[in-house]
Amino acid sequence: MQKTTGGLIVRPWRAADAESLYRAVDASRSELTHWLPWCSDGYAPADALAWVDFSLRSWRERSQFPFGVFDARSGDVIGGTGINHLDLPNRRGALGYWVSSAHTGRGVARRAAAVAAEFGFSELALCRIEIIVLLDNHASHRVALALGARRECDARHRVQHHGEGVTASVYALLPDELRQVDR
Repeated sequence: MQKTTGGLIVRPWRAADAESLYRAVDASRSELTHWLPWCSDGYAPADALAWVDFSLRSWRERSQFPFGVFDARSGDVIGGTGINHLDLPNRRGALGYWVSSAHTGRGVARRAAAVAAEFGFSELALCRIEIIVLLDNHASHRVALALGARRECDARHRVQHHGEGVTASVYALLPDELRQVDR
């Protein structure tokens, strides 16, 4: 599965992507570390390779569906998105996304997340996709709303953030609510 949209390529990770992934994360480390627990001061090329390996295995096992987000011209990694936390008996999953610092504010997360959500609805037959957002992550709130998701609640201790249970907003997106974002 690969989709080109608005100057982006959204596709499953490949083994050859590890080096570009490391460069994107390394260049954005100071911003990403706050939001993403996997991004730390110790993030190394081996971590990028481990993520790509995990992603390949997840697709084979159909347990999660991580996508890389690439600049259509250069082919460089500029972010990631995907469907995870699958509950197939209830046709539910979660949507996540991140964008390297040099590419924020350009609609990258919105376009890439829309591709992942479309995949979740059409290929996985999900009927609900949740987006969990830390209260102070204003950019992620805007992405969720732009996709058409509805904020259902702020759930106490919804996620562990740097070792502490914190309140996070729970958004839900249903198939008929997914907006066609500008491509």
